[in-house]
Amino acid sequence: MSVIRWLVKTTDRIGMIQDVVQVFSCEGVSISSMEVSPGQIFIKFYVNAASRLEEILKRELLAHTDIIDIMDIALQPYEQREKELQAVLESANEGIIGLDNEGTIRYINSAAASLLYVEQGKAVGQQIKQLTGADTQLLELLTGHSFDNQQMLTDTPRGILHYLCSGRPIRNENNQIIGAVATLKSMKAAQRLVHSMIKSQTFGFSDIIRASTAMEHVIGIAQRVAISDCTVLVRGESGTGKELFARAIHEASTRNSQPFIPINCAALPENLLESELFGYEEGAFSGAKKGGKIGLFEAAHRGTLFLDEIGELSLVLQGKLLRAIQEGVIRRVGSNSQIPIDVRIIAATNRNLEEMVEAKQFRQDLYYRINVIPITIPPLRERPEDVPLLLKYFHTKYCIELNKNLEFSQAAYSLLTCYEWPGNVRELQNVVLRAIHLTFDGDIDISNLLITGEKNLEQGNKLVRNENNLKKTIDHTEKAILEKALQKYGSARGAAREVGLSHTAVLNKIRRYKLEYLLSPASRKEGSLKKGSNPK
Repeated sequence: MSVIRWLVKTTDRIGMIQDVVQVFSCEGVSISSMEVSPGQIFIKFYVNAASRLEEILKRELLAHTDIIDIMDIALQPYEQREKELQAVLESANEGIIGLDNEGTIRYINSAAASLLYVEQGKAVGQQIKQLTGADTQLLELLTGHSFDNQQMLTDTPRGILHYLCSGRPIRNENNQIIGAVATLKSMKAAQRLVHSMIKSQTFGFSDIIRASTAMEHVIGIAQRVAISDCTVLVRGESGTGKELFARAIHEASTRNSQPFIPINCAALPENLLESELFGYEEGAFSGAKKGGKIGLFEAAHRGTLFLDEIGELSLVLQGKLLRAIQEGVIRRVGSNSQIPIDVRIIAATNRNLEEMVEAKQFRQDLYYRINVIPITIPPLRERPEDVPLLLKYFHTKYCIELNKNLEFSQAAYSLLTCYEWPGNVRELQNVVLRAIHLTFDGDIDISNLLITGEKNLEQGNKLVRNENNLKKTIDHTEKAILEKALQKYGSARGAAREVGLSHTAVLNKIRRYKLEYLLSPASRKEGSLKKGSNPK
């Protein structure tokens, strides 16, 4: 049997479908499928390849005055849509499963079948709970619930699968649930995706803006230790860029193809910080996610874990951290099982850990574990030669981002380069961004910087006075030169040639300094001095 697909073009009138179907019926040919739109009838049918039925059907149909033409087509419109949808679903990196309202699998793409270790063809028609377990959250979709990125665990022929799942119920026009669709992504694939996004924004030593020998010396030390797996302690005041140094060390290490995971130890309460670092098992505490959650140590496996503000850890957590570093294993909250980890530790602090050890606020054994390679970043006030470079970088960056064309006044620039920057690079960055936001046109002056402090205000006022005094001196000199030229020539044109300015510029300055009385009567009648001119 041969499959035939036709597009029958007709006039748009009632009864056309019946006329076409009658021709097929009279010849004993069954129509496999039919789609209809105004003026078009798409037909799919089968005929014996050796018969002349196709020719006969076409001749009889074209005998109707309302049938305009018959064209062979490759696919029916619904078949074309299905092929396109199939191609989209199969090209997706995520697993996709479609369910009917009874939880039966109506569709599963090859990615989902591979993820769950099932045969794609055999999975269709099975109940979803046969693949993902009787307590699967996917069945909640059929009750009207939606969810995003839920962590799930499923037993497979190759062990327990840990994956992320998102799902939506499907409703008809009467708001009845007729099925659901879910997407699945393995946790490992999700972690690789996150890492690839982080990797595209890598930060290396060459990205550290500096001109000072002090910073070059520190960077030289960091570059030498980066290639080892030694624990590094980055020290420095708040805002000096400790995390940037940690990222640069990771990027220069042999672990740079693996994750760099940062956490601020001061940002979370103790109980939450423990579960973030070490993860937790399902049911470990009220509100714990179903299936549990991996911790940052596991997420950073074979990569780098950056512990910022490590001096803020409680003594209890210090002990657990010490055990993880010494033994290379962690234990999730609520679990007795040990999980081996391979993680390089980079810690950072702006506190005096030696004083904390003396005061019994920081464990001495942990101090020696993390202080293998100490790197101290000098504050910005000790490397003033870096300030102009940083000012230029942030000024250019934020002018582009905010679509502004601004420059610093001489007084503002002088204050910024003389300022001691107690908040270091972070404060400088914020001051520049704030000033560009607050300035709408002209130059960025001292009032837009909003730098507080009696010493800084006095310095700023002094710079403003100096700038004003300089301006007055320039104006006084300019007026004297112009007076002398006008006394000599008696005309704006003659004075312009004398001082090397344009005629218009001299006319404007004559009005500005009120020197019209030095012009000859003829020159005073020049049209350029009419009311309404706008001297600068």
